[in-house]
Amino acid sequence: MSRIGNKPIPLPKGVKVNVQDGSVLVEGPKGKLSTPLPPGIHAQVQDSTLVCRRENDSQAALHGLIRSLLANAVLGVTQGFSKELEIVGVGYRAETKGRMVVFNLGYSHPIEFPLPEGISVTVDKQTRLVVSGIDKQKVGQVAANMRRLRAPEPYKQKGVRYLGERLKKKAGKTGAGAK
Repeated sequence: MSRIGNKPIPLPKGVKVNVQDGSVLVEGPKGKLSTPLPPGIHAQVQDSTLVCRRENDSQAALHGLIRSLLANAVLGVTQGFSKELEIVGVGYRAETKGRMVVFNLGYSHPIEFPLPEGISVTVDKQTRLVVSGIDKQKVGQVAANMRRLRAPEPYKQKGVRYLGERLKKKAGKTGAGAK
């Protein structure tokens, strides 16, 4: 039995939900998101809540997944999501130029990172980035792609990391041959 799937999603004021065949369109003050529904899962608005139902127990895993995706869509159009990144390293920095973020990460050239639709990035003090948007999945993917440009290395721990991310530091080389 899916306990998550049976939990109703409260709809705040200003959020409109339109259930069409095969998808759910959620509109709110920050924008609108569409979530596809797999066969066998149905969504309906009751009072001021959104409820997900499944036809049989073979869709139990999808039931909880779709309910979580719909809850994230409702939260996204009302509050939005954000991920914070920090850049650690001498000379490492970032700046925004229009719909592009330009990174200087110790390579021989600057890296231009184009921003997808619906995502905005603010840069504080050239070493802190805040990636924000209404789609939780897209915000997380853009933040992960930015981190992948120069992932934090385990020896000096330089690179792009999530704010508050704890890294395991490795000891450097030691031995008789090192002078």
